[in-house]
Amino acid sequence: MKISVNKSRTLWWSISGGIILAGIISMLISWQQIGAPLRPSLDFVGGTRLQFERDCTLPNNCDRPVDINVVREVAASQGLADSSIQLIADRETGEKNGVLIRTKTLDVEKRTQLQSALSEKIGTFDPKKSQIDTVGPTLGRQLFNSGITALIVAFSGIILYLSIRFQLDYAVFAIIATFHDILMTTGIFSIFGLLFGVEVDSLFIVALLTITGFSVNDTVVIYDRIRETLKINPNRPIVEIVDDAVNQTLARSVNTTLTTLLSLIAIFLFGGETLKNFALALILGFIAGAYSSIFIASTLLAWWRERQEASNPPGNSQQLTANS
Repeated sequence: MKISVNKSRTLWWSISGGIILAGIISMLISWQQIGAPLRPSLDFVGGTRLQFERDCTLPNNCDRPVDINVVREVAASQGLADSSIQLIADRETGEKNGVLIRTKTLDVEKRTQLQSALSEKIGTFDPKKSQIDTVGPTLGRQLFNSGITALIVAFSGIILYLSIRFQLDYAVFAIIATFHDILMTTGIFSIFGLLFGVEVDSLFIVALLTITGFSVNDTVVIYDRIRETLKINPNRPIVEIVDDAVNQTLARSVNTTLTTLLSLIAIFLFGGETLKNFALALILGFIAGAYSSIFIASTLLAWWRERQEASNPPGNSQQLTANS
């Protein structure tokens, strides 16, 4: 079965535009509420993250479930009422016997006081499962700046590489498609942050860089097939060439994406709290990357070449096609 991506390209662009617009609106709302387009973790803003799990080997220590309202009351009594608090499940039993607290930077004395107060209210904690991380605000800013710099360098390298290997218009539309994937991923994460309190950490920047590479690789495969066909049949309509290139590479793109998603879904389900958001970002980004390579990058190139052919005399148009 063959698909004609250019026949419905307005539909594909509308779907992408709607999702991106919803994400942008969410980022604006998030900016008004918390002063950032995405809900940042302490990796970026600095602070202390405390994770405690009850020791269920002790008699009667885990008989009652952890009451999050009790945890909030204890945090408030310690002057930490604005902390982010959530319950976490034990990997072995699946029961929510732990608590994760993100708060302002605490010294050793205040951390000890908070742990003792919580232990009195909800039960004795297992010291082997306790985790305490502290990140200063200066380091958080450095992580953010380094991540943005890495993204800018990656985009610049992609433009240079594709301009040399193909032509400038190929590079421009590949970057637009990649930027589309970044916007979709960040927009959906912003929505999740507003609805479910999902935070982004330093691994989110790593996920965006990985998404960039995956998306460009998928797009290059289609563009390479388009270029080869143009050299063989320079007078053939660009819309037909693009549709054929997409259909010839469609099975490869879908199979590659699906096999990668299977691994990412396994990480998301069983990789633990630390890797869950990282895997989720990759899942969203890889789906967006496959979509943009097939339905965005290819159709934009066809649309642009059609405009060029319409505005140039036949001789110039054939010369442009031959150079591709």
